[in-house]
Amino acid sequence: MDLGRSVGVGVTLARSFLTPFERPDRFPRALKAMAPWGSSIAGLLAGAAARYPDRLAVIDDDGGTTYATVWTRTQSIAASLHADGIGRGTRIGILARNRRGFIEALGAVAAVGADAILLNTGFAGPQLADVADAEQLDLIIHDDEYAEMVADSMVKASIDEADLERRASLGGTVEPTKDVGRVVILTSGTTGRPKGAARESGPSALEGVAALLDRIPLKLGDVQVIAAPLFHAWALSHLLLGFSRCATAVVARKFDPQRTLHAVADEGADVLVVVPVMLSRILQADDGELRLPSLRVIASSGSAISGQLVTDVLDRFGPVLYNLYGSTEVASATIATPDDLAAHPTTAGRPVRWVDVAILDGDGKRLPEGSSGRIFVGGALKFDGYTNGDDKERINGLVSTGDVGSFRDGLLFVEGRDDDMIVSGGENVFPSEVEELLHAHPAIIDVVVSGVADDEFGQVLAAFVVLAPGEDLTDREVKDHVKAQLATHKVPRHVRFIDELPRNTTGKVLRRQLSVS
Repeated sequence: MDLGRSVGVGVTLARSFLTPFERPDRFPRALKAMAPWGSSIAGLLAGAAARYPDRLAVIDDDGGTTYATVWTRTQSIAASLHADGIGRGTRIGILARNRRGFIEALGAVAAVGADAILLNTGFAGPQLADVADAEQLDLIIHDDEYAEMVADSMVKASIDEADLERRASLGGTVEPTKDVGRVVILTSGTTGRPKGAARESGPSALEGVAALLDRIPLKLGDVQVIAAPLFHAWALSHLLLGFSRCATAVVARKFDPQRTLHAVADEGADVLVVVPVMLSRILQADDGELRLPSLRVIASSGSAISGQLVTDVLDRFGPVLYNLYGSTEVASATIATPDDLAAHPTTAGRPVRWVDVAILDGDGKRLPEGSSGRIFVGGALKFDGYTNGDDKERINGLVSTGDVGSFRDGLLFVEGRDDDMIVSGGENVFPSEVEELLHAHPAIIDVVVSGVADDEFGQVLAAFVVLAPGEDLTDREVKDHVKAQLATHKVPRHVRFIDELPRNTTGKVLRRQLSVS
């Protein structure tokens, strides 16, 4: 990292992590506590506990607990794991919902230098067994509701909630280790087996943190309601950023839209961390009566967000929505601020600082603004490749996102997945354009459009539509709505009305479960 960039990173971090009103001994005390652990998750917890021991680290279904208590319990769990011979080279799966046990387990795994593989709480039994085998897990720390699945996975050992609590109560400590284990995030697995994505550690990690903070106004001591699942990169990044700035994380085992709104109000939350489908459900459940004067940031990512939903959120909550475009592999690529979204609701925003976002043609050459092509990203939080040895396509140090898009006036617009594009009667069609149009229909609350095989045209579009309560549409009305605004070859040949779209726990639609038959 060159000197100018180092200074920029330092200034950005200081702006969010420091305050002139803080007692002057607190920050040095945190640095001293972190030093033996480095910038690992254990180090972040140790630093926060030294800086603000009595501040609430987490509020979950069981109440609130302080940073000092979380760090004490984390060390106790780590000591018990170390006594069991767990350390560098051990691969530990964590299968837990949003609660303090997830946080303590994650910190303990980091403290002994083992690898933490974050498992999707939406896995079915066979998928868990498949991932446990592929990722060569030695142990799974799990919530009780997953006990049967874990037993069937044939993993070597497991720790349930009671055992984790016992270990947290033993009172031991563990010596800091120079072995820094990896945190492995699994891809969504919407089209096949989820794959573990690994990243480089070191200075680039600080760049990635600073790039996020440069665009989203997160501050020391924030209260953040994290509704998105903690095993997902988006929620995890906010959890870890929260440790860095001694924030309070408000979490719940299961997402409930009304409960989430009331958590923001009751806890005076500054930040709400969600995936787009959660925002949609919050708006559907909201009666408009609840006032949220403390809310400064709604941070959204994880899947595509419709322009209509963006407009509705801004109308209801004011200029607080920040939408991040990225992926498990490329991390943060662009962020759309409230001003960006008010002017262009469908934009993915501008590239974050120190990140290169390029539109490339089929030969890997950069395209000018206004031209559509494949989106590639390079910069902070570099992707090391998948744990199974596979990799994403790379060109000149940039990693493919798998999406197609273009820049207009410095703003990125994502047009769809590269592999979602269909050729219908010789015409290229991106389903996302039709989805965006249908999302804006007042009678439709959710929709996905996909390509299906057709004997005459090769492929045609099929729309799977969820109607708002009390609304009624015919397939002809849906088709006419599209035909009135788009070219004929973009009109869905098939329209199917369903009660709910199948989604995974991060809100992505499971297209393979949809059929026109």
